[in-house]
Amino acid sequence: MFEQEDLKSFGGAIQRLIQGEHLSREECYGLFCQILNNRQPDLQQGAFLAALVAKGETPEEIAGAWQAIDELDTVHAQMKLTEPLVENSGTGMDQLKTFNVSSAAAIVAAAGGVRVARHGARALTSVCGAVDILEALGIEVEGDVPLVARSIEQAGIGLFNGMSPEVHPRALGRILSQIRFGSTLNIAASLAHPCRPTHALRGVYAVELLPKVAAVMQEIGYRRGMVVHGFDARREKGMDELSVLGASRIYDFFPDGTFREYDLQPEEFGITRVPYEYIAPLQDREREAVRFLQVLAGAGHQACIDFVCLNAGAVLYVAGRVGTLAEGVRHSHDLIGAGQALKKLTDWVAVQQGPERKGIRRLEQLVKAADLKIH
Repeated sequence: MFEQEDLKSFGGAIQRLIQGEHLSREECYGLFCQILNNRQPDLQQGAFLAALVAKGETPEEIAGAWQAIDELDTVHAQMKLTEPLVENSGTGMDQLKTFNVSSAAAIVAAAGGVRVARHGARALTSVCGAVDILEALGIEVEGDVPLVARSIEQAGIGLFNGMSPEVHPRALGRILSQIRFGSTLNIAASLAHPCRPTHALRGVYAVELLPKVAAVMQEIGYRRGMVVHGFDARREKGMDELSVLGASRIYDFFPDGTFREYDLQPEEFGITRVPYEYIAPLQDREREAVRFLQVLAGAGHQACIDFVCLNAGAVLYVAGRVGTLAEGVRHSHDLIGAGQALKKLTDWVAVQQGPERKGIRRLEQLVKAADLKIH
């Protein structure tokens, strides 16, 4: 049974949000603690999330949500690294669903020497999310946090499943599986990372979130970040990636506290704009996995390759591996052309796989289906 005073107080906070009032970080932290502990009815939980996003979250409110998830519902990894630890997750819930570019970009960047810690989820509103595609390729996505940490240390890349009870044991899976709209949880939960990365390329589902998410990232310890939102050719629909369909809006922040906000066009990097259909998701996970491997090998699907290299180049740039984004894009093409991206995926599967080497056998089957060879 729910306590009447708790119901009334929580409902009062919802009413304040409906009226356009902002909450403090401490208030938002306390309210999200109630949600994570399931101390409010589902109706009140959903109403709170909807009212918060409808009002427009402040950085303080997002930070309060992150703090609750980080403290109450995140298993933390113990890692000793000297170089930057980078993530390239997106919020999801964007309008334009695409080929799983962030996962491919992470692999290319890892092939370029970046240590990548991914924090993804299964598809909720798209055909094939990060967890889905990587599971299809042989990655163990239900493993515990120490397995993923070991993969990051040994293979240079790993994936934490944001909907797994091994990673978030209390509530996130329950909540995210029940809602289909973009909410503060999409931002705060993806930031509640088991190993606290220091650098990030982060995509957001709405352009107005760029400065807010950047401010939260700086508040919670990120030293360097690029927050992005990409558009279609008419700037009508968006994606939580750098776009090859049209312009992208960027919010860059640096270790000294400075920032830069600007637009970029794909043509600046020698990339030809393409129709959406060229990078749209396929309707079958097996076909999607085969295309994914062909892209990593540079074997066709040029629009997807350009899409991956644009985003991988940004990861290399944020991590300090290259001096400019343009250099990062060129280097990403070189890594794919030299077979390093496909090799990095093989190294990753060899570490973050289930028992009896089932992951490697699965990858080998897909490589054969894609008519490729791993050198």
